[in-house]
Formats: sequence, C-alpha cells, structure tokens
Amino acid sequence: MEDSQPLDRVARIQADWRRERPDLDVTPLGVIGRLHRLADQLTGELCLLYGRYGLSEGEFDVLCALRRVGEPYERAPGELAAHTMVTTGAMTKRIDRMERAGLVTRRRSDDDQRGRIVALTGPGRELIDRAFTDHMRNERRLLSPLAPAEARTLESLLTTWLSRRDHPHPADSE
Repeated sequence: MEDSQPLDRVARIQADWRRERPDLDVTPLGVIGRLHRLADQLTGELCLLYGRYGLSEGEFDVLCALRRVGEPYERAPGELAAHTMVTTGAMTKRIDRMERAGLVTRRRSDDDQRGRIVALTGPGRELIDRAFTDHMRNERRLLSPLAPAEARTLESLLTTWLSRRDHPHPADSE
C-alpha cells in the first residue's frame, strides 16, 4: 500500500493488533481482511442486480448454468449443483421456485426414469439473457477503479491462489 493513502479499516485493525499483540505477525489480515470486505461489498452489489430480475444469487447461478450449457439448455439437478455454487440440498428449493415462476421445467430423464432433468424455458432464457447482459455491465463497472493491467494482474494472482488451494502440492502440507 502506498504511503500517501490514508489508513483504511483493515490497516487500522492491523495497527491495533500490532500494538496489543506485538508477538503475532498480523500481515495476513492485510490480504484476507481486504478480500473479505471486498467480497461482502461485491456480493451486495451483485445481489441488487439479481433482485431487479426477481432472482436470488443461487437462482441466477442456476439459470446461467442452464443457459451456458447450450441447446437444449438442460441438466440433471446433480450436474447443476456441480456447475454452480449451489449445494444439492438447496437445489430442489430453487428449482421448485423457478418452475413455479415458469423459468424452468422438470421432466423424467430418458436414460434413467428415477432421474430428473431441469430445462430452461423460453421465458427463462429471455430473462437470463437480459440479466446476464446487465450482470456483465455491472461487473465491468465494479472493476472500473482498476486499470486494465491491474485487473489482469489481480485475476492472475487470484487464479494462482485458488488453483493452489484447490490442488495443493504434497510438499505444501509438510
């Protein structure tokens, strides 16, 4: 952080902890604390946009997963859970609500009569196409305080960090 910038909330918290617990290295708070605050702020702004379309964050995610699979815009509920940030337990309630709203349909699987398939309806596709277009505009706005090169650097760092968390090297755990 540049010296010319005023102390933000996280820096003040770090300073307090350094004073109270000089025996601890509170450097990680600088990254984790800011990421946490930023995630909360971004989630709030993203959810405002979803709400304009009558959707929750999870419903938006499910409709996106159906839309991006391509025609015929359908997946099994388990696949939807695997391709979204929605748990299988929460999936049924979301699908029920979206089915009542006419955004998706449910039918028996042709391959497995016990299984179900969830499909995007015409109105569901129209809604998610409009919502996703606005979502991309909103994400560009949210990233606008960063220069394009800064955004690319941040994306690269986050990709590396997430990859290492998702696929830890055995030597990292020693």
